[in-house]
Amino acid sequence: MKPDLPQFSLVVPIFNEESLIHVLHAEVLRVMESIGEPWEVVYVNDGSSDRSLELLLERQRADERVVVAELSRNWGHQSALTAGLSLAQGQAVILMDGDLQDPPEVIREMVTAWREGGQVIVAERRKRTESGLRRLWFPLFYRILAYLSDFPIPLNAGIFGLLDRKAVDAILKLTESNRYLPGLRSWVGFRTAVIYYERAGRYAGEPKQTFWKLLRYGLDAIFSFSYKPLRLSLVMGLLTAGFALFYGMLLLVCRVWGIGMFGIPVVDGYTSTIVSILFLGGTQLICVGVLGEYIGRIYDEVKRRPLFFIQQVHRTSVPPSNPT
Repeated sequence: MKPDLPQFSLVVPIFNEESLIHVLHAEVLRVMESIGEPWEVVYVNDGSSDRSLELLLERQRADERVVVAELSRNWGHQSALTAGLSLAQGQAVILMDGDLQDPPEVIREMVTAWREGGQVIVAERRKRTESGLRRLWFPLFYRILAYLSDFPIPLNAGIFGLLDRKAVDAILKLTESNRYLPGLRSWVGFRTAVIYYERAGRYAGEPKQTFWKLLRYGLDAIFSFSYKPLRLSLVMGLLTAGFALFYGMLLLVCRVWGIGMFGIPVVDGYTSTIVSILFLGGTQLICVGVLGEYIGRIYDEVKRRPLFFIQQVHRTSVPPSNPT
């Protein structure tokens, strides 16, 4: 490591968080100072429409360890994190959301695990303080992901964690458009350690991830790391075809022998015709929808558009040449 580079980098995406930036930075400063080694914090302003950028720049002018990346527009949570990873210079990079639901004190445990040889440190939640649909959505999502994923992804773990420089460089080589960083973090391998913590509620403001954004995030996680939906579509088709064949033979026998089925007399235009059509049509639409999700992601990859554009990077020191 070059002597003028930080040992630790903290990457924090920011989107309309003006109500808590001062508290967030104070907490970051308190924890990182206690570690006692050179550090920097990279705040990625993801197209905020409030005073977030102004407040971040105030802190950058007051502290040379603060780096502010100003994205050209709102690119989304995963792209903002990737932009921060591309700018981080530390030998260990800590990812954390900007809403203070992930307590900065846990960073000390991550650093300890890294010094003991861990290259990917995953912070897994013992419990989370969510309400409404989120309370139902998150446990259901993680159960589905655990079943569908083709390789182990730690459950109840978001982006909060630490990555060794080797893991960071490996993730930056993965340029897929529909990103799920917890999955990419597991996919690249390296020595992994898990620490546990309790996730708190937001310090201030409203959640920035709407239900539909979370739904898309969940679909990216499932379809980017599993072929099982395609296999389930095949199984569903085979089962449906088998059921239709059996049911057709049963109706044929009833017609030949002139008997009713389940006490219902055989009549022309039997309701089962409509039921069968609707059942088969619904199954086909489900399978086509699954195929559409995969094809849409193939389309995104074929276009090869950049994941983000950085309008300006505000930092005191001149960074070394690193990947875009």
